Amino acid sequence: MRRIAVVAMFVLVVGVAAFYARGGGDAKPLPGEPLRAAAKSRGIELGTAVRGDVLATNRAYRQIVAAQFSTVTPENEMKWALVEPDRGDLEFGPADDIVKRARDAGQKIRGHTLVWHAQLPGWLNDLGAGELRQATREHIRAVVEHFSEQVGVWDVVNEPITDRGGLRRSVFLRRLGEGYIEDAFRTARTADADAKLYINEIGAEGIGPKSNRLYEVVRGLKARGAPIDGVGFQAHSNLDGLPGDFVANMQRFKALGLDVAITEADVALKLPASEADLRAQAGVYTRIVRACEAVRCASLTFWGFTDGRSWIPETQPGQGAATLLDGDLRPKPAFGAVQAALGG
Repeated sequence: MRRIAVVAMFVLVVGVAAFYARGGGDAKPLPGEPLRAAAKSRGIELGTAVRGDVLATNRAYRQIVAAQFSTVTPENEMKWALVEPDRGDLEFGPADDIVKRARDAGQKIRGHTLVWHAQLPGWLNDLGAGELRQATREHIRAVVEHFSEQVGVWDVVNEPITDRGGLRRSVFLRRLGEGYIEDAFRTARTADADAKLYINEIGAEGIGPKSNRLYEVVRGLKARGAPIDGVGFQAHSNLDGLPGDFVANMQRFKALGLDVAITEADVALKLPASEADLRAQAGVYTRIVRACEAVRCASLTFWGFTDGRSWIPETQPGQGAATLLDGDLRPKPAFGAVQAALGG
């Protein structure tokens, strides 16, 4: 197992190096109408997660982001460990660069994420309950206020629910209790009166223990007048596709008076992917778009758009090829499927 992991990491490093090496040239035009234009005709904000380092160094990657998408989500650059590695020491440079490039391209920005159990700075673990509550409020206010003129949507709390339907035993839950979720939303609202505030969850697409608990949490927030505006369904998928009740699940959240969005869509394949796998993947992407259209979702965001820079092979050895373009920024069947589903 260790040997497999080492080989997988070597392949990843080589692939990343090759992707960076291709950064000097212009992107080849992609066929048909740009995705952002096709989505706009359907009333959908179409976005992608981006890597700030690649955006800054790879011109072809940067050109495709600007041409094809109407929103961007920084994949890591707004997470707590990167923004505030030491308490009170705020480092906004990488995130500011993404935001500036997005605004220059006429794009909106989704802020991701303010409170999450992962990618936290180590110093948080040394805080008692009172200090942690204060530090969390200070962090939320500082980040949201810094981007208040640029970021219109925030994933305020990310992945608070376990697969079995419990609350995840993060440092926030253990030391602050369930109320940390509501407190995060109220703090974010004090920092920006106009931004849309979301709870974002992974693996809650189907109706079941996880989404039911998420529904209870959200309904409780609404009942207590907490300033929550929307629910994000990440929609990380594979060839099994999304649950058949995905639309019905999103509709019950909409019935609470909330926006719903698909926030991190991708479709992982077992490597090496066959042509049949790529065609099947295209079908899953078609169903993701149609689910979004069926509920009039506020936005649809892909978690990256090129296999040259995707979190799937970085975290799941043997899996990959999860995005719309291959590692050479050429369109896969999935790209054409999304374009067709949007009417482009």
